[in-house]
Parts: sequence; structure tokens; C-alpha cells
Amino acid sequence: MTSLLQLSRLIDRLNEFVGRHLAWLVLAAVLISAVNAVVRKAFNYSSNGFLEIQWYLFATVFLLAAGYTMLRQEHVKIDVILHRFSRRTQIKVEIFGIVAFLFPFVFAVIDLVWPLVVRAYVTGEMSSNAGGLIRWPVFAMVPAGFALLGLQGVSELIKRVAFLMGLIDDPGKKVQQKTAEEELAEAIRAQAEGVKP
Repeated sequence: MTSLLQLSRLIDRLNEFVGRHLAWLVLAAVLISAVNAVVRKAFNYSSNGFLEIQWYLFATVFLLAAGYTMLRQEHVKIDVILHRFSRRTQIKVEIFGIVAFLFPFVFAVIDLVWPLVVRAYVTGEMSSNAGGLIRWPVFAMVPAGFALLGLQGVSELIKRVAFLMGLIDDPGKKVQQKTAEEELAEAIRAQAEGVKP
């Protein structure tokens, strides 16, 4: 089980790395959107390529961050009945969900989308919009994102089994980190306390 927990930590580090660096794509999308709006208003010029790259960046962030979202326990869970059971029972239900629903769904999506990615790459498929972009890079984000989600599912499965064996703490607890606003408030508070005589 030790080697499986090491694998779990490796997968967690991968999705942590991907998730943290995807934030830069959000900034890129915002900057491209702003430049596109300024150019359109100031010079009466617009490009479908600018619009599509924003969509591509959004799709990349949304798809590649799915594993990171699962790592952080931030996926939407509708819990009407399960909260009434013991934590061990909840973990067993989560294991069932990962094995019976997540893994088959991930496999099915990758299996269905991969031929489309290959076809778009081989044919050099382009957007039907004038000045549009090639399509295969954004198509490739679907299997890549689902692969990261599937890997995180493997990690979560390992952690839940290890919890049931008494080897680790509850893996379902949300990882609470300070938000940027909380860090700023603390910095302002610390600076204000340092200024006082």
C-alpha cells in the first residue's frame, strides 16, 4: 500500500501543478478579450481568431482543471441522504462511485473523442469561421482533461482505501487555503499593527 500511496501523492502533485498554472490562461484570455475589444472599437477591426482563442483558453482551463478540482474536493456533490451515515460508509459509497461511474465515464469519453482528435489533426481541420483557428488543439484538451480526471480518480480511490485500512486521515476533507483576499487582509492588518506606536 505504501507504493500506491506514493503513486497517489505523485498524481496529486501533477494535478496541483496543472491547476495552479492554469490560472495564467485565465489571465491570457482576459488580456486577449480586452485587446480584441479595444481594437474592435478603436480601429473597427475584429478577428474570429481572437474570439476563438478565448474559447480555446476557456475550454483548456475548464477541462484540464477537472482533476485539480477533484483533488481539492470542490466538485459539486448533492448529498441528501449520505450525510446521515458514518464517515466509513460515506467513503465506501465514494469508492463505489469512483469505480462504477467515474472510471467508465472517463474511459467512454476518451474512447469516443480520441478518433475526432486524430481526424482533426490528420486533416488539418480548421474553423468554418473566416480567420478561424485549427481545431485539433482544442479537441485534444478533452482527452487530456479526462485523463487527468481519471488519474485523480485513481489517487482518490487509493486514498479512500487507505483510509478504510486506517493508514491515513480522512481524504474527503476539503483542503482549506487562504484566498487572495484573506492574504491581503492579513498583510494590511500586519502592516497596520506595525505602524502603531
